[in-house]
Amino acid sequence: MKRTLFIGCVESSYVLLEAMLEKGYVVDGIITMEESKINADFKSLEPLAKEYNIPCICTKNVNDEETVGFAKKINPEVIYCFGWSRLIGKELLALPKYGVVGFHPAALPCNKGRHPLIWALVLGLKKTASTFFIMDEGADTGDIISQREVFIDEKDDAQDLYDKVLEVAKEQVITFTKEFAEDRVRPVKQDPNAGNAWRKRGRMDGQIDWRMSPRAIYNLVRGLTRPYVGAHFMAGEQEVKVWKCEYELTDEYSNLEPGKVLKVNSQTDFVIKAYDGIVHILDSDAVSLKEGDYL
Repeated sequence: MKRTLFIGCVESSYVLLEAMLEKGYVVDGIITMEESKINADFKSLEPLAKEYNIPCICTKNVNDEETVGFAKKINPEVIYCFGWSRLIGKELLALPKYGVVGFHPAALPCNKGRHPLIWALVLGLKKTASTFFIMDEGADTGDIISQREVFIDEKDDAQDLYDKVLEVAKEQVITFTKEFAEDRVRPVKQDPNAGNAWRKRGRMDGQIDWRMSPRAIYNLVRGLTRPYVGAHFMAGEQEVKVWKCEYELTDEYSNLEPGKVLKVNSQTDFVIKAYDGIVHILDSDAVSLKEGDYL
């Protein structure tokens, strides 16, 4: 096996590193973080480093002198960088002979950029992909070394899709780690003119507008549910997070305005009129509503 440095600080980093170690692959060094305020699924790799007695450094800046110095001491032939939301600098990119392998859960060259699992669900896509590539100075633009489709079921939410992608990704990592050891990795260049790049999402991207179609609201809720921040709607000045819902397209309430409260079962379970149907909120923050209210 090639000398390997592993960089990561989220749940997917932990799962993929653990899969390698359980299969008996040797990792020569780990770069991780002690905490992160920008990753909803943050998970330090320190416990695995201690369990497997692997040299490890926690950093706030992967490109600072101390961290790069640590990487140079490891002298990696390949770096795996999975689940690191900060740019990798030129010095680290140029360090390993076989490059820095990145991970993007989308079908590159399509859907580069931010929040790929969330966007896939919010947009109602039927499939996505798990893609590993050799990182360059662009965003998700490097040569692809492994890509597999992942199908999205209508009932999948963020956690379901997260789990599906990671199951596929674990198999891919084990396969191309073996291929690296045997010098059988064959990177495939991306067409620089192909595909698109998803933008960063903001708070208002997660706000439910009851004039939206019921299916669009359903997709927004399932895309932003745990482990992410949750979709929300406003009830007066209160921001109400929604974690689960179902919908129905129906003409029964076609003469009623979007946003009207049709039924209240509890403070976390109620039915709202949307554009061309109804949305049944099954789990939310507690909110005091009564039938006939407008949101």
